[in-house]
Amino acid sequence: MGCRRSLISLTALTALLFAGAATPAGAAVVSRYEIALWGMNEPAGSTWMIDGSGNGQHGRIGAEVGTGMPADADRGYRFERLEPDTPPARPGHLVVVPHSPRLNPGSRDFGVTLRLRTTNKFGNIIQKGQATVAGGSFKLQIPNGRVECMYRGSAGTIEVFAPYRINDGYWHVVRCLRVRAGVALLIDGRQVASRAGWTGPIANTWPVSIGGKLDCDQREVGCDYYAGDLDYILLEAA
Repeated sequence: MGCRRSLISLTALTALLFAGAATPAGAAVVSRYEIALWGMNEPAGSTWMIDGSGNGQHGRIGAEVGTGMPADADRGYRFERLEPDTPPARPGHLVVVPHSPRLNPGSRDFGVTLRLRTTNKFGNIIQKGQATVAGGSFKLQIPNGRVECMYRGSAGTIEVFAPYRINDGYWHVVRCLRVRAGVALLIDGRQVASRAGWTGPIANTWPVSIGGKLDCDQREVGCDYYAGDLDYILLEAA
């Protein structure tokens, strides 16, 4: 399918998601600012993930990440299944984007949108920071095949969970939003979960990690490696 731009702005979504609206249907405003746009269209054997936003947020592709994999009419990445909590750690399973202040949500409305396909039921898809990192963190993961969207800031942590599994072997577009009013999760254009509240600012000095945790050993700290395909990831702010 290739990388698709967001169909509705974060600002427009704020009122819709937390004013009793069941879905964001009807709004058609592009996002105000793309922070990073990783189309994941690189050919087989590529070592760098290119940021199509023009902001230079390129990432290093680990040697175990499959590139140039079919994603409908386009290409994507494949992350093979690794046994959970089984040493050793496999850093080659990750795509790592070096830290940049732009990649932090800060106090802005912030969104992560991605397209995935999996038949597995665990793994961290994308994150910046980990559970005890100073400055907070954000993460999308898929425990038991249900997507979880989490933002941890100076005022607290807000998590939302999909009410159903999407590890059905079909492509799905997942969108994880943090706005002043709260956090919301959309799947295939439909809001499936939300929780009101404010996380406070989120700003750490960690890289963005795609496909699992960066700091782990599979003994004391599990790496939570994602298993499945990714077509694109978009980070946006307003």
